[in-house]
Amino acid sequence: MNSEISPQEIKLPQRSRIAQNLDRGFVLLTKIFGIGVAVILISMVIKVGIDASPAISEYGLGFLFSSTWDPTRDIYGVLPQIYGTLVSSFIALLISVPVGVGVAVFLSEEFEFLPSKVQSILVFLVELLAAIPSVVYGLWGIFVLIPFLKPIGDFLYGNFKWIPLFSTPLSGTGMLPAAMILAIMILPTIAAISREALTSVPKDMRQASMGLGATRWETIIQILIPASFSGIVGAIMLALGRAMGETMAVTMLIGNSSKIDFSLLAPSNSIAAKLANEFAEAGGLQISALMYAAFVLFGLTLLVNILAELLILRVQKLK
Repeated sequence: MNSEISPQEIKLPQRSRIAQNLDRGFVLLTKIFGIGVAVILISMVIKVGIDASPAISEYGLGFLFSSTWDPTRDIYGVLPQIYGTLVSSFIALLISVPVGVGVAVFLSEEFEFLPSKVQSILVFLVELLAAIPSVVYGLWGIFVLIPFLKPIGDFLYGNFKWIPLFSTPLSGTGMLPAAMILAIMILPTIAAISREALTSVPKDMRQASMGLGATRWETIIQILIPASFSGIVGAIMLALGRAMGETMAVTMLIGNSSKIDFSLLAPSNSIAAKLANEFAEAGGLQISALMYAAFVLFGLTLLVNILAELLILRVQKLK
């Protein structure tokens, strides 16, 4: 006697009309939220572009390559701010990426490095760093970080001032303190999201790697990190976006000097700091120039994210 039941004979429980309507409403609500986010972003770009249009028509692409910012003569250029934004963010990434990924590995390997309860406490503390207001970071940088970096800056200038990166003394605020505070601020973003990416890797991959004779570190470096590469890159891009757009802490520490100096110990500037310092008192064409600078920051952020997506796609193809 054949006791097998065909798939056609299986009767699934019928869901009520209310449950079906709730499902449809949830799908519709998520679509509305998704479209709303896109509409808000597009409206922001359009608003900034419209307000920046007088400066765009007046200065064109020369705005990106000029170092002069003179409101009295209505001559504006944002090259030093672009340089300061990119360099400070790049230095912050150089510091925070290896530390953040290392912290993520340390906190994702359960029972290997620390007990589970201790790991949970450390995860909470790392995520808590992201909740600290940027002005608090700025004050901490002024009263703690700069005094700590001052002897190091004096040593670098005294012994290596023939190198352009250390050709000026660290008088207080400057590129190095701003980059260091940015590294601390974006560290929890990299660590938290990278940890989530690492913990989402199936445990079977860990067990298979170690079953084939790989050590714990070989498994982490050759299996886990490549498997979670897209998540780690996403964490780095989110952190870079915050670093490029960070305002208050950078304004307090970077020195706000509108000239390009290749020394890491010299004062510099960033686009966000320029906007924070001058927008409240700006008028006329200066407002349009500041909006043009904000539009440039939009473009830089978009370019960075496009490059990150291309990198992820290339790595996935190589796999």
